[in-house]
Amino acid sequence: MNIAQDKIDLISKIIKNDRKYSNNEDLFEDFFNEACKRSVGIIDAIDTEATLEAYLKRIVTTSILNVLKDSGRLRRTRSGYMSTNEVVTDNPRQIDYSNLVVDYSSVKLPENPEDVVIQKDLLTFVAQTIRKIDAQEPDEKYLSIYLMRYDKGMTQNEIAHQMGISQSEVSKRLFKLMEKVRAVIE
Repeated sequence: MNIAQDKIDLISKIIKNDRKYSNNEDLFEDFFNEACKRSVGIIDAIDTEATLEAYLKRIVTTSILNVLKDSGRLRRTRSGYMSTNEVVTDNPRQIDYSNLVVDYSSVKLPENPEDVVIQKDLLTFVAQTIRKIDAQEPDEKYLSIYLMRYDKGMTQNEIAHQMGISQSEVSKRLFKLMEKVRAVIE
């Protein structure tokens, strides 16, 4: 059974509009082949374009998920699907932060040796304070958010997406963390 060109174009368009397609463009042919195999049976059975498009969207999403799983780029977790590059932790207390190293390379240090020592001591104190705050409130994941924001340079939206919370929640937690650090320093 052959698929008409307009249906092929529709499947292609749906694949390219799927959010999982970005950063996986190299798998387009696999996505397309899987979606076509799955949709051959229903294309002729559905009369209206709107209904067909709704069914094809579901088929394409399923096809993309299957191809990503088969290629090792996606895995199923209790909370849904996630990239194999992400690390899942159900219990934040299982993470060992004792080997956390503060990287001073991005900090512009003054030329005066005494000021250098004072700044390094201050940054070390701030890092230790953040670790203590995180240990007191592990559910807030302050240390993880801080590291993603200031060590990895991720945006609040990227952090929110990775942690499965809203961007406003990330912003709120960063603000609370800075207030807590400021209170300890003062």
